[in-house]
Amino acid sequence: MRFGLLSLGALATVGSLVEAQCPDYTTFSQSPQGNFSAGALELPFMRPAPACRTFHSSSVEKVISDMKARLKDPDLARLFENTFPNTLDTTVKYFNETENLAFIITGDITAQWLRDTANQFAHYHTLLGQDKELATLVKAVTNNEARYVSEYPYCGAFQPPPESGLAPTHNDWADGVTVNPLMTLEMPVNNQTVFECKYEIDSLCGFLKLSRSYYQATNDPSIFNDNWHNAISQIFRVIEEQSQPTFAEDFNFISFYNWTGGNGALSPAVPNAGNGEPKAYTGLVGTHHRPSDDLSTFAFLTPANAMLSVELGHLADILDSAKQGKNISTLARQWSSSIHNAIWNSTVVNNIFAYETNGFGGRYVMDDANVPSLLSLPYLGFLEKTNPAYVATRKLLLSRKNPYYAQGKSFRGIGGPHVDVWNPWPMSQISSIFGTDDDEEITTALYLIANNTAGLGLIHESIDIYNTSSYTRPWFAWANSYFAEMLLDLADRKPHLIFHDNRSYVPGKN
Repeated sequence: MRFGLLSLGALATVGSLVEAQCPDYTTFSQSPQGNFSAGALELPFMRPAPACRTFHSSSVEKVISDMKARLKDPDLARLFENTFPNTLDTTVKYFNETENLAFIITGDITAQWLRDTANQFAHYHTLLGQDKELATLVKAVTNNEARYVSEYPYCGAFQPPPESGLAPTHNDWADGVTVNPLMTLEMPVNNQTVFECKYEIDSLCGFLKLSRSYYQATNDPSIFNDNWHNAISQIFRVIEEQSQPTFAEDFNFISFYNWTGGNGALSPAVPNAGNGEPKAYTGLVGTHHRPSDDLSTFAFLTPANAMLSVELGHLADILDSAKQGKNISTLARQWSSSIHNAIWNSTVVNNIFAYETNGFGGRYVMDDANVPSLLSLPYLGFLEKTNPAYVATRKLLLSRKNPYYAQGKSFRGIGGPHVDVWNPWPMSQISSIFGTDDDEEITTALYLIANNTAGLGLIHESIDIYNTSSYTRPWFAWANSYFAEMLLDLADRKPHLIFHDNRSYVPGKN
């Protein structure tokens, strides 16, 4: 059994002592630590001391050893060594096998985001079938998220579970924000459970992704418990509600959720009394906020709907495989297909995907670095990277025609309104690598990332194109996980670009 920040099952009193002796990782990550790599960049070793790591996995350590032995660039080897275990090293704030609950954070805020957590564990997927303890952790995270989604399906970030003994974090940005309705019982939000209640489709997609990733790797149907089924039911409730137009045939106003913002919230109030811009029926599912937590311009966010379509298809597959929930499987396939068709029918003009639409002809052609994004459509599994519409859209997104593309002397990429427009995100360059088979494009993007860690050997949130030593969030576990996942993708798909030889490598398989 593991408590708090312990990884080896020591007593809670000992855990408190260890925790007290460990530096805060947000502070730790702001200056070089440990020995330097033998490469030209001399990147530092940025893992906490073993006693300060929040979870230990021997299979993860083996992958690190395997990759370090085969990567031909010592700087890439150091980046992998720092980024691949970062989620396990730093973010497991609570794990109890008996209660089958775990609480994971993304970075410097003690809250669990549904979207981020799923992405933070994606690069461990192939290890779950052979690492029972890691699989148990992922199952516990999923169980915890199922409880959250069951109660508050429109919310995306949550406080620690009561069982953890961790104190809830006060979120100043949520003070005074009105959200209505919050749940089926129409009770006000409980800030002892909810950290923030912005509605983003991709938060629900994240829960679906984590669930299917666990089952695909383990074939363990016990994850489909009552709490999980309740969460799935709530997800379909949200899909049905948010696919409705703003006005019924008789112009009766339709609203199931609104969010007012205000009181210094990072995102401004959602327009029209918190209900969002008007939308017509298209078959897509509306959202109020983007994966970046920023306000949507138009309700129908194309990449989030693409992720939803893909994950609903996977949901049907895993239920069919487990011989469970035939009615849920059928419903999931119906929604997956209709959303897929609606994306192609209502968002593509002249082979270019719009980032957002409203069903009235309004189109916002742009992209945001946060996944799901248009640039990440192949990564999401929505289409092949050679699809002509993706190729044309990708070319536009990585140019001045995308309002959130920025380029300096040393770094370039896509950012978003969450940070200043001259701060593109390394995450966009990672997505671009997933979206091409061109060796030159891959290598260029890879070293744009590697050369711009401000000498810290970690992947930051965003980088100032005018001063690349200036960045946001020194510790961003999702970005680190995404980078490691990309290197593993290249290890399988393009080994000659990063290895001494051309032999593919897949963790847990060879």
